[in-house]
Amino acid sequence: MSKSAGDVLRRWLEPVFLSLWYQDQNKWLGWLLKPLSHLFDFIVCRKRHQYLLGKKTSFAAGVPTIVVGNLTAGGAGKTPLTLWLIDWAKDNGFNPGVVSRGYGSSSDQLRLVDEQSTAADVGDEPLMMFLRGQTKVAVGRDRVAVAKLLVAQGCDLLICDDGLQHYRLARDIEIAVIDGQRRFGNQKMLPAGPLREPVSRLDSVDFVVCNGSAGRSGEFEMQLQPGKLQPLHSDETALAPQLGKVLAVAGIGNPQRFHNTLTQLGFSPELKALPDHHHYQLEDLSPNDALPLLMTEKDAVKCRHLERPNSWYLPVTAKLSNEFSSHLKTKLAEVTHG
Repeated sequence: MSKSAGDVLRRWLEPVFLSLWYQDQNKWLGWLLKPLSHLFDFIVCRKRHQYLLGKKTSFAAGVPTIVVGNLTAGGAGKTPLTLWLIDWAKDNGFNPGVVSRGYGSSSDQLRLVDEQSTAADVGDEPLMMFLRGQTKVAVGRDRVAVAKLLVAQGCDLLICDDGLQHYRLARDIEIAVIDGQRRFGNQKMLPAGPLREPVSRLDSVDFVVCNGSAGRSGEFEMQLQPGKLQPLHSDETALAPQLGKVLAVAGIGNPQRFHNTLTQLGFSPELKALPDHHHYQLEDLSPNDALPLLMTEKDAVKCRHLERPNSWYLPVTAKLSNEFSSHLKTKLAEVTHG
């Protein structure tokens, strides 16, 4: 199936599944998918126990490895947290590297992200993390090979983005991110629900970070702080919009979160919600409309080649407590010094 055909299919299916998972609609579909969810649950639990019991072995990279992931399909805030961890690691004297699958890229091949990389080459999130985090990022289907490449490049701490369910790469610290608005939806396993692993999996991770709310007991709150609007193109002549009606596009895990953020900033956005990792075409950006167009930073790395004037992206920065930073530092010292 071509990427364009796949995008069309995802745009049609995604709202159907999201309404089933998070809005208690399309229950008939849930009943039809229930047997598949039971099968998926069995496969997932069997895979994890094979590693826990030593029937399968994980590869240890030889440097501290922090895994960031979530239990649900779609976005929860992993990328902003990974960017926060990059800065945190640098502040603590490490030379971090990011291990990524490179989802949405045109190839499964092992490669380092560099200044010539495009989102089509390496995926939108790895490219954004490289440009924003100013650190080594490598992508590939084989995460063990990716980890080896980064260590060979001199990285002394690895951050594995979206690696919670990839047990072949050993980890020293696990951080699970929860979407504070959606949480776990109907709490069913894929495909009848959004869960990639049972909610009980949280009992075994080192830290639970809740994105966008105070969370619950034992969870650390993460807030995403918006920055200043940035022009999509460096030769933009228009002034950045301040308030009022704007167009907006979001090809992320939870587009409504972007809509809410713009509303809180005083905009009246007309949002076009697109599937996560969407491959943008010029027509997606309403090129004939004179209104300013706002997008996320993740979308911007895929749209810079598209000539749409008066386009802007909104960077966000994760904010976590000093308490979380202190606990993470203590945990890292435990795993590195025994």
